[in-house]
Amino acid sequence: MLPRIADSLSFLYLDIVRVVQDDTGVCAEITSVDRGTETVYLPTAALGCVLLGPGTSITARALATLARHGTTVVIAGAGGVRCYAAVLPDSLTTVWLERQVRVWADDTSRLAVATAMYEQRFGRGTAPAGSNFAQLRGFEGDRVKALYRLLAQQHRIGRFRRNYDPRSWDTQDPVNLALSSANTCLYGIVHAAILALGCSPALGFIHSGNQQAFVYDIADLYKAELTIPLAFSLHSSPYPEAEARRGFRDGLRLFRLLPRIVADIQRLLAPEQQMATPDPEEQLVDLWDPVSGVLPGGVNYSTEQIL
Repeated sequence: MLPRIADSLSFLYLDIVRVVQDDTGVCAEITSVDRGTETVYLPTAALGCVLLGPGTSITARALATLARHGTTVVIAGAGGVRCYAAVLPDSLTTVWLERQVRVWADDTSRLAVATAMYEQRFGRGTAPAGSNFAQLRGFEGDRVKALYRLLAQQHRIGRFRRNYDPRSWDTQDPVNLALSSANTCLYGIVHAAILALGCSPALGFIHSGNQQAFVYDIADLYKAELTIPLAFSLHSSPYPEAEARRGFRDGLRLFRLLPRIVADIQRLLAPEQQMATPDPEEQLVDLWDPVSGVLPGGVNYSTEQIL
């Protein structure tokens, strides 16, 4: 069974396959020397979002069927990171988009969502009652700087300052390069989840003035856990950008983060509703191999033995 997550959304990531429509339905085809051409049929009616990674092609008939069944198709990078484009079906529900717009358009509720985001990152009760946007930004800046100092001390790299300058990209230190690279990957995953819910990536509650404002809002919830420690661990790497992308992809559990993002968005936009957080230990999906067949997920298949 494919994973059933919050709001009945399911996500499927594909790469190095050809997605076609035949007389039976939409299927993914893969060809190998040993096993020839193999076909796996996709349960399109049960899928909320399909992520098409590198090496994937899709026919117009298959794309039309996915759209007719209400499945969002996202063109993504390797491992589901980075969102380059998306095809949204006409039948995609506007329930969460309408809720997002109502909360976003009201100053009081918008501040309440921003405060909830802050407390999700730093702990319940860390935002003093009555705090405004300027105060929340100040609190956030202080806590993020404290995290930078702590990680810099742990890795013995001296003083660190976050610096992002696309015009002087190659002159940045390894930690900044790695952090920018890993954050870009995180933005892609968050973007895919937002589109699958039918929300607008442009209507942010803290960020504004950009088509990815809401993406930046939600991605900030996970940086201290996912991308910042990874970037500091690469402080002496000769290739921090590439290693950050690989490290983020290899360490990420795609089918565990995406349901978590969806549940967090729903909880922020509808705090009065009870949204169950997916169990990270639950076995959500198996792995498929053209030679060995179905393999259990959540297993490290590295050929290197750790002594």
